[in-house]
Amino acid sequence: MRWRSCLEQIHQRNGSIEIAVARVSDRDGEGSHLVWRVRVLGIDETNIVVEQPTALGASMCFRPGIAFVAIMTVGQNRWMFRTKNVGTAEHRGSPALQLEMPQSVQRCQRRHHDRVLTAALTLPEVDLWPLMDPKSVLLAERANELRLAQGIIGAGVDDIGEDDDLLPEVGPRFTGLLLNVGGGGVGLLVPPEHNQVLTRHKIFWTRIALPPELDVPICASAKLVHTHMQSDHQIYAGMAFDFSFNAGHQRFVVDQITRYVTLQQRGQLDAA
Repeated sequence: MRWRSCLEQIHQRNGSIEIAVARVSDRDGEGSHLVWRVRVLGIDETNIVVEQPTALGASMCFRPGIAFVAIMTVGQNRWMFRTKNVGTAEHRGSPALQLEMPQSVQRCQRRHHDRVLTAALTLPEVDLWPLMDPKSVLLAERANELRLAQGIIGAGVDDIGEDDDLLPEVGPRFTGLLLNVGGGGVGLLVPPEHNQVLTRHKIFWTRIALPPELDVPICASAKLVHTHMQSDHQIYAGMAFDFSFNAGHQRFVVDQITRYVTLQQRGQLDAA
């Protein structure tokens, strides 16, 4: 199937593609990509119009000319391409991005866990713990905020303890990959050996590390919304951030994601 036909099919079905700000260097150890799943709103010969990426209801701003890596999938057909932000647009009263239509694409494998090799994307790792007492997140989230504040003003973040000292009341830790960010949460890929944990628990403490842009990981509780077992038995887990016991922490998470996006763009501009 031709990739342009697939893109048209995605648009006709009100489907989505995935985009991530391109890193200055794709070498190992140079950081990871935060992937956004965005609906395709329109296509023409020169542009692809997609919905504005958001995090917890807040729109992410991208400067014109910023380069993206994009992935589109239809069935078993999967392509990656590089594009750039042509500028902002409006679709039915809502903000949108105009991406440059690629001249060529790279065919890649369908499975998510192959993405690091086949599509030149490095996905962030996420530490997860079953949350035993949701009310216990208040002190842990506040400590996370203090660690960031100390880092910004130049104080040693070790003054208030290591990451594992900041945990709420949780069960054993396990690790997944952050596949994409959505309007209210995240999509994770979890190894099959942790399927029983996802079956038994519905609320988790999450810790998302995004170095080198962010010195302090993003921590928050999240509710498991849905799961899907893939053909390779890995689990796709859709999670929605939960701020029931600390509403103010939502602003902190949004600010951290916004700061990460801003620093990634600054890295591109500084290297230009």
